[in-house]
Amino acid sequence: MATLLHIDSSVFPGEASSSRSVADAFRKAWEEQHPEGTVIYRDVAAEPVPHMTVDAHTAGFADPSARTPEQSAAFAARVKLIEELEQADAVLIGAPMYNYSIPSTLKAWLDNVILLGRTAGETPSVQGTPVTVVASRGGSYAPGTPRAGYEFVQNYLEAVLRGTLGLDVDFIVPELTMAPRNPAMSELIPLYEASRERAFEDAIAKAKELAERLAA
Repeated sequence: MATLLHIDSSVFPGEASSSRSVADAFRKAWEEQHPEGTVIYRDVAAEPVPHMTVDAHTAGFADPSARTPEQSAAFAARVKLIEELEQADAVLIGAPMYNYSIPSTLKAWLDNVILLGRTAGETPSVQGTPVTVVASRGGSYAPGTPRAGYEFVQNYLEAVLRGTLGLDVDFIVPELTMAPRNPAMSELIPLYEASRERAFEDAIAKAKELAERLAA
């Protein structure tokens, strides 16, 4: 049976987070298709992975026999995260926009799993694995909007996930999530509601499509 790697990074719990809510809908639809499957779950907001250190970085280029104890320990933590990614038949990432980019905890996870000569390089070990990113944001940064130039979530993740890791990336974008909470955005509530409904529909449809593809 297929294995799903699910990464959440929102600082908000449960339904207070759009990225968590939509990702949860994806995961439930996936689990309905794969009741005997495996889900590897990491909440990097609740349990952050280590940010990159000099020991973790240099260990990736050092001969294993020459690593210091500190390098060996740091590298072992990286390898655990890398192996989780390599085991996955599909990946689900909740990536809310904070100050125009991704949470630092998600960046830390990416820094750990990107390893030249293994997951990155000419033949990435995870190449072709489908990854669905729920990229929620409080406003709209779609092409043609006033803040389109401030969109550094999809642009960055497209470059890293597809360009570096070779993953097959698909985005689900619930936007205008601040509209119900910000009086200045009240007129945008209908657009927010439509975006939210579409995101849930897309998440469920994508999960089922991936499940059927992997089962074939």
